[in-house]
Amino acid sequence: MTAQLERTSNPNLPNPIVKYLQKNSRKIILPLIAFAIFLIIWQILCPPGSKGLPGPIQVLTETFDPYIINPFFDNGGTDKGLALQIFASLKRVGIGFSLSAIVGISLGIVIGANKAVYEALDPLFQVLRTIPPLAWLPIALAAIKQNEPSAIFVIFITAIWPIIINTTVGVQQVPQDYRNVARVLQLSNSQYFLNILFPAAVPYIFTGLRIGIGLSWLAIVAAEMLVGGVGIGFFIWDAYNNSLTSQIIIALIYVGVVGLVLDRIVGFVASIVVPAEQK
Repeated sequence: MTAQLERTSNPNLPNPIVKYLQKNSRKIILPLIAFAIFLIIWQILCPPGSKGLPGPIQVLTETFDPYIINPFFDNGGTDKGLALQIFASLKRVGIGFSLSAIVGISLGIVIGANKAVYEALDPLFQVLRTIPPLAWLPIALAAIKQNEPSAIFVIFITAIWPIIINTTVGVQQVPQDYRNVARVLQLSNSQYFLNILFPAAVPYIFTGLRIGIGLSWLAIVAAEMLVGGVGIGFFIWDAYNNSLTSQIIIALIYVGVVGLVLDRIVGFVASIVVPAEQK
């Protein structure tokens, strides 16, 4: 309220958006310059009429209507706009990643807090985490026999390993001084967990979540190419089968932007939850 009154009484005060742009102008301008240079080089290497990849101008003209100007169109079946394709993929990622976060954090805490459990399971997890995500898809299809749950399982099994490993490391890195204080104060197990162990492990947990969300987005695009249905992965594969290269490129741009947004969202939540002194 005070800030609003000051801004009303003094119209010369900078708008918050303008203030942010002024403060971060370098971080905004330099990427835009780099992007413009990239587009120019791309256009030079792929001029109109050349064989192979289309240039940015050709991609824009061939996909502007409807994939850019109307990303929410729905003609039924799998013939939908890119926004609807992205939403379908995000739904699968949301379910699979949420399950992996719940299971991964819980397992990580148990494994990190118990040395015997860690020594028993760590070799197994190190073997399982090196298996490529798509290698799990045939197993999931054979066991579940449904495409949708199988794709979600691939997301779950892909994202869970960095979450488990980082949570385990975070629990193991609790300073010995904190443990000594807990013994002196005779804290119960629940008090120790809530006041010492979990807060100390939170930065590591969010590191695992940030890695996991990136891997989830990578895996769902690949999984959807095989399981089909509505989703950005199947859209890319279908465009490839029909030799629609411009549609593939515009879909990849959508994928990249959404992946960046997901990473920034997790990073933003981490910046709020994790205390400054722990970063």
